[in-house]
Amino acid sequence: MNLFWSAVWIVPAAAFGLCAALTACVRRWAVRTDFAAHPRQDRYHRSVIALGGGVAIFWTITLLLAAAIVLVQFRLLPLRWLGPEAPLYLEGFLSKRNDLLIVMACALALHLMGLWDDKKHLGPRVKLAVQILVAAAAAARADIRVEFFIENKVITTILSVFWIVLIMNAFNFLDNMDGVSAGIAAIAAAVLLTAAFRSGQVFIGSLALILLGTLLGFLVFNFPPAKIFMGDAGSLVVGFFIAVLTLRTTYYDAALNIPLTAVFMPLIVMAVPLYDFTSVTFLRLKQGKSPFVGDTQHFSHRLKRRGLSDVQVALTLYLTTLCTGAGAIVLQKTDTIGAVLIFLQTLMVLGVVAILETTGQSEFNHMQSS
Repeated sequence: MNLFWSAVWIVPAAAFGLCAALTACVRRWAVRTDFAAHPRQDRYHRSVIALGGGVAIFWTITLLLAAAIVLVQFRLLPLRWLGPEAPLYLEGFLSKRNDLLIVMACALALHLMGLWDDKKHLGPRVKLAVQILVAAAAAARADIRVEFFIENKVITTILSVFWIVLIMNAFNFLDNMDGVSAGIAAIAAAVLLTAAFRSGQVFIGSLALILLGTLLGFLVFNFPPAKIFMGDAGSLVVGFFIAVLTLRTTYYDAALNIPLTAVFMPLIVMAVPLYDFTSVTFLRLKQGKSPFVGDTQHFSHRLKRRGLSDVQVALTLYLTTLCTGAGAIVLQKTDTIGAVLIFLQTLMVLGVVAILETTGQSEFNHMQSS
């Protein structure tokens, strides 16, 4: 695995440095042009914060993927440094080049729509329609589909479109306080990286490393107190690439002694984001609101109202995600009893979240009525 270990050090370092530099440049441009998030009743921040972090995130990922295509296409990589297995992996990469280009085009469409929404505030129906079309293109044309023992392509495409749209919106919803969406996505990418490494997926692992390094570079400016927000131009792209990783990573492999229960790894690592998305959607529908209209009813906002600082809120969400993520990693190496215990642990973590959610909602309702 020399090729993989080379990527482990070079890829995330390059992504980190490039994204940090681009974020600094974009922030200066956003401040000069007033491309910024201004305080609103449905947002928690009370100062003007630069937007455009999504530009740095998208272009870091795009430039590194484009560089990878060029390096492989024109045989510019030093194969003698990468080990004897490198030619096989590089041929495999070239065979999937068109799929990667489609994925990059899908990310571009989401990025441009997000930029427009950050500036002009598109309606939720238009955004959802574009998300569905992009997810359908990725699933049908780039083979970004679930393949858990389902052979019917129509069914797997429909399931995959639903999953991609769900994950995109989950991370879009998480982008509600400093450092939350980027930090949780970085943890998810790191956990999924372990699955790709275990199954020998060098280039899926490299994509996870690019995303991980990019998000850490962005967090230099987004961790509380944030100096820039990613906006929809970033959160939708981040969610899309996380969804791609979950669908293209191989979890079950009998030849490698990876148990069947490992296929639930994405659900476990995404437990906290999916819980936040589901609970907020339920609350908004119960109140007669659109689930896509922003407010301050997220888990992070409830923690804030309980007296935690922005840093404490971010770290609390990181720790809960790390807890479920650690269980997801163990799924690859445990038996059925161990898997059951991991599921129970995940439910207990969500139980703690639910207690805080309920308490926070009671306090919020009291404040609203007083």
